[in-house]
Amino acid sequence: MKFSILRQQAGSGLPVLSCLLSALALLLLAGALPWLSRTDPAAAVLRARYAELEPTAQALDAVRKQLGLDHGPLATSWRWWSGVLQGDLGTSWVSGAEIAPGLWRALSVSATLTAFATVVALLVAGALILPAALRVLRDRPQSGSGPLGVALTALPEFLLASFLLVLVAVQWQWLPPYGWSGIEHAILPSLALGIPAGGLLGRLLGDSIASVAAERWVDIWRLAGASGPVIFSGVLRRASAAIIDQLGLVFIGMLGGAVAVEQVFAVPGLGRYLLGSANAQDLPALQGGLLFLAAAALLIGLLAAAARRVLRGGPLPAGSLPAPPEARGNRRVQRWTAGLSCAALLAMLGAGLPRDPYAINYLRLQAPSLDLPFGADSSGRDLLARVAHGTLGTILPATLIVLCAVLIGLLLAGAGDISRGPSMIANATPPILAGVIIAALAGPSVGGAAVAVLWVTWPPLATHAASLLEEARAMPHIRWLPLAGLGREQIWFRHLLPAVLAPLLRHGLLRLPGVALALAALGFLGLGAQPPTPEWGLLLAEGIGYVERAPWTAVAPALCLVLVSVCAVAAAGMSSSQRPPKNSGYTGAGTTVASSNAPADTSAAPADGTVPSR
Repeated sequence: MKFSILRQQAGSGLPVLSCLLSALALLLLAGALPWLSRTDPAAAVLRARYAELEPTAQALDAVRKQLGLDHGPLATSWRWWSGVLQGDLGTSWVSGAEIAPGLWRALSVSATLTAFATVVALLVAGALILPAALRVLRDRPQSGSGPLGVALTALPEFLLASFLLVLVAVQWQWLPPYGWSGIEHAILPSLALGIPAGGLLGRLLGDSIASVAAERWVDIWRLAGASGPVIFSGVLRRASAAIIDQLGLVFIGMLGGAVAVEQVFAVPGLGRYLLGSANAQDLPALQGGLLFLAAAALLIGLLAAAARRVLRGGPLPAGSLPAPPEARGNRRVQRWTAGLSCAALLAMLGAGLPRDPYAINYLRLQAPSLDLPFGADSSGRDLLARVAHGTLGTILPATLIVLCAVLIGLLLAGAGDISRGPSMIANATPPILAGVIIAALAGPSVGGAAVAVLWVTWPPLATHAASLLEEARAMPHIRWLPLAGLGREQIWFRHLLPAVLAPLLRHGLLRLPGVALALAALGFLGLGAQPPTPEWGLLLAEGIGYVERAPWTAVAPALCLVLVSVCAVAAAGMSSSQRPPKNSGYTGAGTTVASSNAPADTSAAPADGTVPSR
């Protein structure tokens, strides 16, 4: 008993230790960036400080001597860390100003924006789970979340921000278009950030509610005479415990990853601060921003872990969760959704692939017509041809990144809590900042952009996989499998992996449009695919400036991203099943096969909504 308590106490400190080590590794990488990059940091600082001076050898030597670059990365990092331990983050290499005041202002702006965006995300998620809640209250079969959450998740943040800017701020003049001087300036950026995040959370929570509502303890509560609101509160608490880590990751991602939205609305937040510091190779400012971001990620991660334990009523003991229920309802909605989406995409490909995506045969921004269904872009090229030819260049790399992220998530899930630290730190890194760092190390390329996007794609999947694996191990039939003579490898590949893989793949497919957009954003910045490549994200970036007078330049690629997302997730939901896998050791009723005398897990969940435990 004492050994078990000590082991639990040691395990509880693993996330903190892994997070600290991961943050230290990221800061050391950022500190060595000037010596690892292919560009001279002295030239970047000289260009930022004195744009009119020629980068002569004497001028560059003077900058290196002034900044102490001649002493190497270890001495430079040691000086910076010595100041940090004394509460001094140093001065900017570019402006010469103190770093701490500017960082606090940027962090306070980003924290305020993230708080507003989180409220929007929770409201959107609440609206998306409303049908599932009504089914629980009325005791009707669940069918999971619909395609609306997928469509909202597929909305590009920078396109949504541009649309809100043009429509609400410019045309209607309801809100200010840019700046940060009052609460009215936070509304449009919060909507642009919160709506896609709410779509993701609503989709995950809706699927979780559908799964939990089919568990046996819900039927037991109904037989015991529990009211609908009480049952729903228990289901919601049980379902929320499975996605609380995702909420924390979304919060961290919005805190430092809102670069595109901050650029559109000229919000002086932490994302713009980090991007500007990385581009100018302002090393002290970059390290200070990453330090603040790592500290925020650690705090949010600890709060999410504590909330997860509270929602679950403590750690999950073996056998505390009921066996997976049999599938309820039908897949008619998923089949129709997947079929219509795939048919629309195939029709677009069939009509667009024979066309030339590079030929300038039309007027600039020519409106759509029968001969030109998607209209023409700003150069007079056929948008239908460019969107169709951009399918492989957009979807194939994004799919490979998602599959790699799923594989990384599965590999790290077995490591337990120690993987949560790297997940929090990597998720806190803005994709554009990751692209800048990798481009500085290896040069701009499509492969480097893919690595940068993978850097920030695997953390949510790894966290989700760890939660799914924890719940799968807590099912009662897993406890009896060793008694039936099954080894660890057999339990993993025949029982745990099938229970984790299907929801993890659905989550990965849900992130497919975001991955494609991240690749496109890096290409637009010169770190990935280059014009005139017909890549969907580049098409979006090229069309943003013409949204007001030629909205089809952005609507066409955005609609294709939504169709791909809806089709992929609907197809994954149609192919998934909650039925137990073959030879899983239990029946649909929840009784174990490994031991015929083993008691079935028929305990009801307590009234406070915690999961049923033995």
